Amino acid sequence: MATTNDLKNGMVLNLDGHLWSVVEFQHVKPGKGPAFVRTKIKNIGSGKVIDKTFNAGTKVETATVDKRDMQYLYNDGTSYVFMDTQTFDQTEIPPEAMGSAVDFLLENQNAVVATNEGQVLYVELPASVELTVEHTDPGLQGDRSSGGTKPATLETGKEIQVPLFITSGEKIKVDTRDASYLGRVKA
Repeated sequence: MATTNDLKNGMVLNLDGHLWSVVEFQHVKPGKGPAFVRTKIKNIGSGKVIDKTFNAGTKVETATVDKRDMQYLYNDGTSYVFMDTQTFDQTEIPPEAMGSAVDFLLENQNAVVATNEGQVLYVELPASVELTVEHTDPGLQGDRSSGGTKPATLETGKEIQVPLFITSGEKIKVDTRDASYLGRVKA
């Protein structure tokens, strides 16, 4: 148990039997009336984000989240198999728990796997990853100065928007949070 005064971003709360991650919080002390805490919380299971207000000092139940560094090994067709880098134990993770991580995951890549009481909550990738562009159409000669973008398919199968000067076979850096192009990778 913790109080609303102890809330931090990333903390996991157990509210009504569901796990919620604190996205952001704000302590508010109005001129009139009692203080309160305004939060934005995200349901770990569904990804739904809601606003919730707590009275200051209210006790909230926290959930114990175990985060471990794991290495992605392979997809066996029904689940994603990860190996704990400390104990070498293998864990099978269902596609529902993977979220958007599957769009940027390559074999032998490291990720953080968060669990609660043996159940996988989510898989967290680094903020950016380096991937090869499998296919993109060539940019038109006159369009280079306009700063336009074009679709490109990455080696994982994810399609993102890249600048017109990017060609097939190039290695680029991609932001895993919003699937945006960050730049070329120097060879």
